[in-house]
Amino acid sequence: MCGICGEINFGGPADPGAVSAMMAVLRPRGPDAGGLHGQGAVVFGHCRLKIIDLSEAGQQPMVDAELGLSVVFNGCIYNYRELREELVAKGYRFFSGSDTEVVLKAFHAWGRDCVKRFLGMFAFAVHERETGRVTLARDRLGIKPLYYAESGRRFRFASSLPALLAAGEVDTSIDKAALHHYMSWHAGVPAPLTILAGVRKLHPATTVTFEPDGSRKEETYWSLVVGPRAEDRFMTEGDWRAAVLDSLATAVARRQIADVPTGVLLSGGLDSSVIVALLAQNGQAGLKTFSVGFDAVNGVEGDEFKYSDIIAERFATDHTKLVVDGSRTLDALPAAIHAMAEPQMSHDAVAFLLLSQEVAKHVKVIQSGQGADEVFGGYHWYPKLMGSTDPTADYARAYFDRDHAEMREALAPDFVDADYSRDYIARFFAESKSASAIDKTLDLDQRIMLVDDPVKRVDNMTMACGLEARVPFLDHELVELAARIPAELKVRDGGKSILKEAARAVVPAEVIDRPKGYFPVPALKHIRGPFMDFVRDVLDRPAARQRGIFNRHYVDRLLADPDGTLTPKGNSKLWQVALLEAWLQSHGI
Repeated sequence: MCGICGEINFGGPADPGAVSAMMAVLRPRGPDAGGLHGQGAVVFGHCRLKIIDLSEAGQQPMVDAELGLSVVFNGCIYNYRELREELVAKGYRFFSGSDTEVVLKAFHAWGRDCVKRFLGMFAFAVHERETGRVTLARDRLGIKPLYYAESGRRFRFASSLPALLAAGEVDTSIDKAALHHYMSWHAGVPAPLTILAGVRKLHPATTVTFEPDGSRKEETYWSLVVGPRAEDRFMTEGDWRAAVLDSLATAVARRQIADVPTGVLLSGGLDSSVIVALLAQNGQAGLKTFSVGFDAVNGVEGDEFKYSDIIAERFATDHTKLVVDGSRTLDALPAAIHAMAEPQMSHDAVAFLLLSQEVAKHVKVIQSGQGADEVFGGYHWYPKLMGSTDPTADYARAYFDRDHAEMREALAPDFVDADYSRDYIARFFAESKSASAIDKTLDLDQRIMLVDDPVKRVDNMTMACGLEARVPFLDHELVELAARIPAELKVRDGGKSILKEAARAVVPAEVIDRPKGYFPVPALKHIRGPFMDFVRDVLDRPAARQRGIFNRHYVDRLLADPDGTLTPKGNSKLWQVALLEAWLQSHGI
């Protein structure tokens, strides 16, 4: 797990100074080592978090002079040992024990199709010395980020958007379509857009190859179709339960590969609990687990310790509980906002940052339960899409933070025109290969919303603390299996039914049958006191007023009644508005 960056100049030598500036911003992602390597028109930079092969042989940028390749790589290839054996059999010689070198030699052996052989999470760039080509790639589910910006003949890429800002020459005007998505989709902005007009992000499951003249070829190497298959028509519910548990056990075991201590973020919910249970079943003793809790506000509980304690005791984990009072949450807000590669309104971002700070004192790798709700149909709006005859309207009604009419109230005229978000859904559903409304919805949430909300949030907050987060529910083989399961087996009984029933073999019933919970940070849902002071200060600053994104009468209405203006998902519209401004101000925009 690391931070990568680089520049390609299609009209002259690349600028090492710009790459160094990006590396300085990426340093928290890779505090253990760093390096820069350049050859004329191409310069790569890397900040390393040592997880596999802790020696200097695993240093990046990694250069193989014999093969004429250099690479910067962020992520982990869980089957790198098997691939290494295959490559050795083909005659390749290795000088390190790292998965990075496996990526490099796999690229030489199989070209950009090497990504189809990788089990893991990754973003990387490879430079071919002889041809001058550069290839960038991102993993299937978009777990690892890859942003880019273009100015004239320069193309720059990085693991975070703020790193690109540090290099300069970025158009920081607000992208109106992205803003509409941000205000509709709980801050999610689908690739390739970002909130800034001058920065884009590579789609998941994508490779792009640049020729020295600047021409490029982009390719999608993996796609998902959600819905039942004819070959599965004889599968019983029991068969599906067994298949899910077996595939999840494999995914969890894969993610234990490391040369450093590992642990689990244990929220007390089903998703993280089943990870712990499967690790224990696999013989993992003394597993380190971590939970966080906050002050209650307005009757909303701020912790789920009673459930995480059940799991910690049942499986004899080495458990750490972090209790955070309101003042510490408030103090951590600026750091959490600054750590966001893009503005993310979910109030649990600060929770993940505080938890990651504590966890990083004990381990360098953790597993987390993100993705289970999208993959196994756990959210409250999914039943509303079962049998829908107008999925675009029904999805928008159930999910969107505000409709287009309210968007016109919220945004200044210069920042709103088309109903971009609803148009996006209509287009996605029309093009989706899934047949039913519910399967189209699951397809959308897995390919779009999952990437740009929970997955991005966890990556940003953990990496800000030099902590690697792994997400077994996004093992692509498990995701492919879940996509085939009939929707009614996923969304019934409050959601994730098939996962709940599969988990009964290893997880206590009181955890499975508990009410559904979320990572709670009540102070950012029900804003008052010093948190209201923080929000008001952000929205009243000259930078916010001069930028003029939001209509002031709308802002004043939110400030006057913050508890009365929650989104359909129960989150604060006031926090969503303030967070965007706070993020822009944090990065000097």
